[in-house]
Amino acid sequence: MKLWQKSTDVNKRVEAFTIGNDQELDLLLAPYDILGSLAHIEMLESIGLLTGEELKVLSAELKQLYQLARAGELTIDPGMEDIHSQVEFLLTKKLGEVGKKIHSGRSRNDQVLVDLKMYFRGEIEEIVGLVKLLSDTLLSQSERYKDVLIPGYTHMQVAMPSSIGLWLGAYAESLSDDLIALRAAFDVANKNPLGSAAGYGSSFPIDRVKTTALLGFEEPNYNVVYAQMTRGKSEVALATAMASVAATLSKLAMDVCLYAGQNFGFLSFPDELTTGSSIMPHKKNPDVFELVRGRCNQLLSLPNELNLILSNLPSGYHRDLQQLKEHLFPGIQTLKQCLDIVDFSLSQVKVNPDVINDSRYDYLFTVELVNQLVLDGMPFRDAYKEVGKRVEEGTYRPDREIKHTHLGSVGNLANDQVAEKIKRELSKFPFIHIGGCFSSLTA
Repeated sequence: MKLWQKSTDVNKRVEAFTIGNDQELDLLLAPYDILGSLAHIEMLESIGLLTGEELKVLSAELKQLYQLARAGELTIDPGMEDIHSQVEFLLTKKLGEVGKKIHSGRSRNDQVLVDLKMYFRGEIEEIVGLVKLLSDTLLSQSERYKDVLIPGYTHMQVAMPSSIGLWLGAYAESLSDDLIALRAAFDVANKNPLGSAAGYGSSFPIDRVKTTALLGFEEPNYNVVYAQMTRGKSEVALATAMASVAATLSKLAMDVCLYAGQNFGFLSFPDELTTGSSIMPHKKNPDVFELVRGRCNQLLSLPNELNLILSNLPSGYHRDLQQLKEHLFPGIQTLKQCLDIVDFSLSQVKVNPDVINDSRYDYLFTVELVNQLVLDGMPFRDAYKEVGKRVEEGTYRPDREIKHTHLGSVGNLANDQVAEKIKRELSKFPFIHIGGCFSSLTA
């Protein structure tokens, strides 16, 4: 069954090529497709296109299908093109002619769009939740190891003192800015396209404000042509936000791979979190973080992949847009998996407390000596030259006492402020409101 089916059957090879992986990916949209239909038929009844009794029986059946979809028990039958066709077929099979009425006043174009935007909102909520968990772990471990000094580097050369706490806290704050990118993507998706039909509106007196409220959207996409143009725009916004998170994870993973190596020896993990070598008995490989690095680097290309699909498309709907799902949907799952495994692994990290005592790190403290001479009254440029002279003559002796006190430094991590920033950004997502709207629709 196809919603557009007339009297001529499509060639089987053409059908297989055009459907692609749509059926498999559409199952992810199933709960949202049913929610969209529940809101749509409530609106249809309010403008007289459904009777109260028809709304009642359709709603009851859709709510049952919704529970099946949430449980992962709703499937797409052979011969069905997509989830939209499947739902309408099941309604018609169970309820007869009234099942055919749910498509009045909409096109598969705006039906797909509203499904996608609700799906994106839901996936962003899951990503945000995982970001919150990881940031909590980073801040907790930062506080735990705030006094463990390690070298900081510039140009991959030993530079100035850092600490495990300062290093981990940096990634927590990076995630706080990634939340801003995720909220921007959420805001793009959080606008209702339903009622735009095929991109040019409808002669039915549909109430787009009503469906917007029922589905928890902030506002409609007002212009119906633009509503269709958001197909692709929403995906790129989400992919860009995901790439921001992925960049944070990739850099963190690279640091971990370096710091866990014997030449650094800053940290390690329990044996059960590492893998071995088929030939070298001593190996403890950080495979988790190598794979996180690789997978997140792949995610960095995702916005460009989507933009290339969209690059020469005019306004209106085009079947090319179907390809966006095949790139974006797996990427979403990859990012969630990476966030989860990094959180799990870092919660069990083991830190070497004696790293800084190695003589190779003596020169980390030259700036500390320069600053002390300045505090004692010497002009900075003269202090710089004096310490440089001691280094050249071999008379320099490091003082490993760190006296950093300013905001965000080794001695004042500002973790409370970072945690507050994260809390502030999290509060800007209307997840609770949307969940309440969905509960009202399915009650």
